[in-house]
Amino acid sequence: MGALAVIALLGFGLATKGEGGIPTGEPLPQAELPVLDPAAGGEASLDDYRGRWVLANVWASWCTPCRDESPTLERFWQEHRRDDFALVGIDTQDNSDDALDFVGEFGLTYNQLHDGSGDYADDIGTTGVPESVLIDPEGNVAYHVPGAVTEEILRDRIEPLIEGRSS
Repeated sequence: MGALAVIALLGFGLATKGEGGIPTGEPLPQAELPVLDPAAGGEASLDDYRGRWVLANVWASWCTPCRDESPTLERFWQEHRRDDFALVGIDTQDNSDDALDFVGEFGLTYNQLHDGSGDYADDIGTTGVPESVLIDPEGNVAYHVPGAVTEEILRDRIEPLIEGRSS
């Protein structure tokens, strides 16, 4: 009986993956989160990037698909880093030391915030990790990626939006 309950919960999780998130065109909830790098210290919010396109990537060091997408995200960041675009990682439900090891292992150079409790990930409606949300310069959701981003998603969906080739 217990095994059936676990299978049912897993099936529900897979079936509902992608149903979370804030609807396109709606503002993303804001919260001050600790900066992951202890040397930088302090707190930051996605609202600090208002006026820019922001790709917020919610991840965890223990997540295999997060490991798979990290090199792709870093390459995209290196190709598109400029004044009107930011990539921000949000480490969630994770230990800070493990998250810092992950950032170092993959050589991630974009800003990282820490949501250790997972409360902010819940507030924005994620259904798991990884998930990414593209936020327009006004702070509204422009595109939601439930699951790992791929080069194709970045090239075909995200890049046209941030470069003004799509609405």
